[in-house]
Amino acid sequence: MSNQSQWKTSTGFILASAGSAIGLGAMWKFPYMAGIYGGGAFLLMFLIFTIFVGLPLLIMEFTVGKMGRTYTTQIYSKLTGKKWLNLIGWNGNLAVLILFGFYSVIGGWIIIYMGNVIVQALSFKPISLTSIKFEDIISNPWLTVLGQGIFIFLTMIIVMLGVEKGLEKASKIMMPLLFIFLLIIVVKSLTLDGALEGVRYILQPRLHDVSMEGVLFALGQSFFTLSLGTTGMITYASYAPKEMTIKSSAISIVVMNILVSILAGLAIFPALKAFGYQPQEGPGLLFKVLPLVFNQMHFGAIFYFIFLVLFLFAALTSSISLLELNVSNFTKNDNRKRKRVAFIGSVLVFVISIPATLSFSSLSDVKIGAGTIFDNMDFIVSNILMPIGALGTTLVVGQLLDKKLLQESFGKDKFKLFLPWYYLIKFVMPVVIILVFIVQLV
Repeated sequence: MSNQSQWKTSTGFILASAGSAIGLGAMWKFPYMAGIYGGGAFLLMFLIFTIFVGLPLLIMEFTVGKMGRTYTTQIYSKLTGKKWLNLIGWNGNLAVLILFGFYSVIGGWIIIYMGNVIVQALSFKPISLTSIKFEDIISNPWLTVLGQGIFIFLTMIIVMLGVEKGLEKASKIMMPLLFIFLLIIVVKSLTLDGALEGVRYILQPRLHDVSMEGVLFALGQSFFTLSLGTTGMITYASYAPKEMTIKSSAISIVVMNILVSILAGLAIFPALKAFGYQPQEGPGLLFKVLPLVFNQMHFGAIFYFIFLVLFLFAALTSSISLLELNVSNFTKNDNRKRKRVAFIGSVLVFVISIPATLSFSSLSDVKIGAGTIFDNMDFIVSNILMPIGALGTTLVVGQLLDKKLLQESFGKDKFKLFLPWYYLIKFVMPVVIILVFIVQLV
């Protein structure tokens, strides 16, 4: 395929893949889940599951991508000779289409919050973060649809530029800036009076905070935060240079993901405790509570705007990978079709996700299944499509692919890790994924 996309460097691949994983899962979902399920206890469970479940599955998806080196709606038949297994790729295609719509709603909120801060700054009056009311923003249909459209447009432009000039370059800029901005917020948060209580809350596991529900949600979080089951990581690995080492790349991404999750906790919980707020706010934590917290800091508006920028970077690096998977499948890796397909895909996502945006305003009374249209999008992807995708790929790798070919793709095995990994994928992971699937549905 002379027109097939490829990463220019292994570093670009790692940063882009890390960006795909380090999205709303680490910056938005992890902090509020940790707040609900015990702070340090949830973090400990999340670490265990990410290392012993998430990492082996990530290595598995990279292996499939590197071995197949084609788009995910054909890769399964190419590797196994069974065309019907391409349904796993189509499942991933549907998952990322819905997930991009879900992400674009939250991405739109971030852009609206940033716009509010900028407008206040341009008025040359003292900025009041308390004047930004979350309920007022999400209940405004025109404003939220506009924010969502801007977020999708930014994603589309980056994907149109291609893997090397778009995805890789954007990741090399946004990922280092994300870490720098996050460290700035962490330092500011840790210097507040009373911050130590928040540090203890997120870093010190307390056995009485461990619950079966918390354990299961931590297991689910390890899937969500690494984008497992959407075949997005398979797509990224299919662009990787042949010299790429699967294990070291996967380990680097897991380490970065864990680090950002911990830093997000250290940015938020010390500040919450310093100003007397409780961490159990839930999904609205970053939008409802943090403006109140930052409003009480010196130069709080500046630091909150920095936080919003890094939050936007985290959302964009993930949404880019979601759109890219569909672009890869429908261009069949032919870059001559990239711009047209990216445009059509973005318009499609915009149209189908408008009802999700309006779930908080004109369509707020429409409730079925898991709740609002927005809730159902989240439920369908996180609780059904992602586990099905992960299970399908696990069964293909563990039961159908040649063991010797897998070992070759695994690369140098100085510490004799291939066999433990292989038997984990073959016998243990299907059981774990089925457990997650059943629990998530219940």
